[in-house]
Amino acid sequence: MADSQTNFAWATLLDIGAPEGGRRRRLHDRLAHALRTAIRDGRLAEGAAVPPSRALAEELGFSRWVVTEAYGQLIAEGYLSARVGSATRVSWSPEASGSTPPRPRGRRAPAQPLIRYDLAPGLPDLRAFPRRRWADAVRAVIGSAVHYDLGLPDPAGHTVLRTTVAQYLRRSRGADAHAESVTVCAGVTDGLLRTCRALRAEGISDVAVEHPGWGRLQDAATSAGLRVHPVPVDHDGLNVDGLARTPARAVIVGAAHQFPTGTVLSPERRASLVRWARKVDGYVIEDDYDAEFRFDRHPVAVMQGMAPGRVFLLGSVSKTLSPALGLGWLVSPASMTSMLRAANPVAAAPPVLDQLALATFIDRGWYDAHLRAARRRFRTRRDLLVRTLGAQVPEGRVSGTAAGLHILLHLPDGADPRGTVRAAAAAGLRLADLDDYRAPRPTYPALVLGYGNISDTEIPPAITLLRDALRSPAASPPTRTAQQLRHA
Repeated sequence: MADSQTNFAWATLLDIGAPEGGRRRRLHDRLAHALRTAIRDGRLAEGAAVPPSRALAEELGFSRWVVTEAYGQLIAEGYLSARVGSATRVSWSPEASGSTPPRPRGRRAPAQPLIRYDLAPGLPDLRAFPRRRWADAVRAVIGSAVHYDLGLPDPAGHTVLRTTVAQYLRRSRGADAHAESVTVCAGVTDGLLRTCRALRAEGISDVAVEHPGWGRLQDAATSAGLRVHPVPVDHDGLNVDGLARTPARAVIVGAAHQFPTGTVLSPERRASLVRWARKVDGYVIEDDYDAEFRFDRHPVAVMQGMAPGRVFLLGSVSKTLSPALGLGWLVSPASMTSMLRAANPVAAAPPVLDQLALATFIDRGWYDAHLRAARRRFRTRRDLLVRTLGAQVPEGRVSGTAAGLHILLHLPDGADPRGTVRAAAAAGLRLADLDDYRAPRPTYPALVLGYGNISDTEIPPAITLLRDALRSPAASPPTRTAQQLRHA
């Protein structure tokens, strides 16, 4: 996040100076020179906001005209950028430019295209964040929190939230969870990092990951000192036979809705995975990141309920409410909970008042109500997306539609997903290529389309841009034949 202009004492930061060499230098030129020097020296970093012209004029004792003239000059030179409804910000840095001053307006490199529609996965419907209810929960907590709630937080999380999460997971996800086994964390990645440290302390040095899969989970395992072994995913989920051929004693799996393929781990594979964990004296790390959104039937229960002594369960509100809240949980096997806490002695829990607000939000039934409304909205949106793809991109094949907030669009053999992503971005549409998620090469051409953070009215024009991008010379195979097309 860019620094706020309030972080600077501008009268001290800017050396306006006196007229040079006895020459009379206009005040707005001196101010522009001072700002330009601060930017070049790195004292004003790229992305930092400068004060509104009126505020800076008052602080420096200048007229507002002096400031607006200085800003205008630096905008023309490329040191600052201005956007209607937003702050004026620094748009240049020595590192990015090799210390070469930017070219004046009219000779600058073309700006990046504006993204009008976002079909990349990863976000829920941020427009539908329950602002009023969340504010009610925060107010309730502020009014009811006792004095010791405001002291040093328990690294494992506040008991109230741990109890509430355990109850929620038991009734909604079929988990075998209790307050003692729940650790509050900042999200799935944070929970995984803590788990991997505990496994490393337990003597486990190898972990398997789904391939393709979410790179941040692999990075977390590597940063904890574990060796990572990719295992392929097919239409039934993780290939357990392939897992058994690795030296891993732990595996990270998205059982309810694998990312990015969207597959659901079959019952047979679930049973095989539990048997594998018992055989190697190992553990399954279950990433339950968006399982609340199941559209063809009730959400599939977590694996953790089948084998609580062998499964770590990771979850968060990043896909149900907002990643900005930074609230998640980790349910650990009873035999590993002490090791988990000991291996993460300085891990910080999320702010206590936020934890208590989430507990209130769940206890009052607002979380369940939000999820019910979200399921209806996402089911309708998914159906619209699939219908629109069928009408405008008939050469594609859709999979992974049963749950979650993304689908997989398989492209004809020979199509270039990377070229499609570039062509779409140039037209204002953000997409994601399957290979963005460390897919094995050579792989089948596919796009990962998220529909969480796009409105129903935006889907038809977004798919029109996708269709045009697919048919652009950069993304199309040399010749399309009937044999090359994939059908559902």
